[in-house]
Amino acid sequence: MPPPERRETGEQDLLRSRLDQIIDLNIRWSVLGRTVDWNFLEERFGEVYTDDPGRPPLPTRLLAGLAILKHTYDLSDEMLCER
Repeated sequence: MPPPERRETGEQDLLRSRLDQIIDLNIRWSVLGRTVDWNFLEERFGEVYTDDPGRPPLPTRLLAGLAILKHTYDLSDEMLCER
């Protein structure tokens, strides 16, 4: 079973600012985040998830995003974590 993904409900939390109000949506990472087909990745990567006991899986979007950063900057796992 794949990990639960965070979904936009449209409701606003009065105690939190929305991310799109904090960051510049025109920077390249924001643009890339809007162009990636996250649903496709969730479906494809979800096929390899198992419900075995152990640590719960991380969200698919997080893992795919880290893989994109790792490839883009040619980083090792350790260097990626430091960044």
